[in-house]
Amino acid sequence: MCCVPHVLVAADPERPGGVVLREAADAAAAAAGDLGPEQRVGLADLPGVVAERESRDAADPPRWVWEDTERWYPDLLTAGVRVRRAHDLRLAHTVLRRSTRTAATTLARSPEGPWDLLAPATHPDEPEVAEPSLFDDLPDDAPPESVPVLDVAAELARQLRALTEAGDDGRLRLLVAAESVGALIAAEMRHDGLPFRTDVHDALLTGLLGPRPARDGDRPDRLAALAERIGAALDRPGVNPDSQPDLLRALRAAGVDVASTRTAEIRAVDHPVRDPLLEYKKLARLLSANGWVWMDRWVQHGRFRPDYVPAGVVTGRWASSGGGALQLPSVIRDAVRADPGWRLVVADAAQLEPRVLAAMSGDGAMAAAGRQADLYAGVVAAGIVPDRQHAKYAMLGAIYGATTGASAALMPQLARAYPRAVALVEEAARAGERGEQVTTWLGRSSPLPGAAWLAARQAASAEGAAPEDARDARRRSRDWGRFTRNFVVQGTAAEWALCWMAVLRTRLADVPGGAHLVFFLHDEVMVHAPAPVADEVATIVREAAVEAGRLLFGDTPVEFALDVSVVDSYADAV
Repeated sequence: MCCVPHVLVAADPERPGGVVLREAADAAAAAAGDLGPEQRVGLADLPGVVAERESRDAADPPRWVWEDTERWYPDLLTAGVRVRRAHDLRLAHTVLRRSTRTAATTLARSPEGPWDLLAPATHPDEPEVAEPSLFDDLPDDAPPESVPVLDVAAELARQLRALTEAGDDGRLRLLVAAESVGALIAAEMRHDGLPFRTDVHDALLTGLLGPRPARDGDRPDRLAALAERIGAALDRPGVNPDSQPDLLRALRAAGVDVASTRTAEIRAVDHPVRDPLLEYKKLARLLSANGWVWMDRWVQHGRFRPDYVPAGVVTGRWASSGGGALQLPSVIRDAVRADPGWRLVVADAAQLEPRVLAAMSGDGAMAAAGRQADLYAGVVAAGIVPDRQHAKYAMLGAIYGATTGASAALMPQLARAYPRAVALVEEAARAGERGEQVTTWLGRSSPLPGAAWLAARQAASAEGAAPEDARDARRRSRDWGRFTRNFVVQGTAAEWALCWMAVLRTRLADVPGGAHLVFFLHDEVMVHAPAPVADEVATIVREAAVEAGRLLFGDTPVEFALDVSVVDSYADAV
């Protein structure tokens, strides 16, 4: 970041539809506010200006600095212009504002301002969030003059100074850079789209649900038949399985003692209604989430284009605000087909979170287990547990804080075998129980507990507190401790995945034929590649994973194994 020219992009406050560009020679100049003269261009002229600069400095392109990649980059992509480097001030602000490593900096200690309105939601109970607009927190009738002015130059200077004030060892800079590249990738994947065959999808839906109804909203034949079976089993013809109150009343009237209509509760029922109801719920979910209406809305011209939200989850994992890219069910994956003459290179990081935990903790014994392609098999080979299933239970129990069942029973064995790894997550859990923040490897910090958590703790410590107050406070503390235990591992895994994609994006740019990323799901990527270079791309994907491990952890003994498939259909990937 230090020696690369920074070109700042901002809306022209004096001319609607205008753009102001200013350049700093490098990061030091940007931090000092040493900027060149303003260049004013029309919005329609911006793609040409950007393309000329990218072409002129192809060997060492500038870093484009803007308040939000989502505001500027889609229009550039539509005009056929791509950038190699960017700095997303919104994403960087969120990281630097909340990180424990920058807590003493001027940026972190300053009062809330307009840049904080750009930050995504922070509560862990919201796994997917809608992408925030620039002014979500303003009242609907806010007058135009109340719209905050975003000073791109001043914010960039604050962020760069915060990195210096924090004495950053390079990890926060890497996180900020990876976040910004991730935003570019998200926009590019939506623009390019995932190859998708609507004829195959329609055939899959027809086979599972029956032909598409003449009117959207009507039940397909299969669902209609299941609804009749449900009504017959409950002796309530016409009961509406899609109405939770109606269905719950019918279940109770038939003597089925349930508190809700959730799948887990229905599965435990011993009644003739169980099987048709479970089947109905599964197919109704498919119809709602990925049925014909979904296909009409999200698939155009042979491409599925969902809305990704980089860092949409507090751990740094991505979310989606439309299209459900992160919940593409296996039953429809056969519709994801490579174009003629192309292949899909699908790569899945094997047991990513346990490997990340081994690298973070420096646990040599756990790293040794990860030298096998299957880390769980390595745990078994070390004689710690009898079989792979027990190894998986133990490892996930350590990461997610299981307190009952097989996972909890295996924890003592795991702690003896991998003391440094278990100590790291246990320390994170204890910090959460005390209401403290924890921080990922690169520097993203967890949110502090909310008002209800603090109120429960105060109620439990108050004079004359009831026993139930103490129990409630302990429960909340344990729950938050499980969140922080997982936060450090899942958040660091998200950082590794971002670096993996960033390295991969850079290397794909040099592959002839236009191979490009088209899909990302936490620890899985997909590249659409011309068939002649597909095997070369598979090698690049593997090499990028190794490089991502080095970027984060240096000379680590941990191996980040991948399952890589070169296929025509996503359904055929390993």
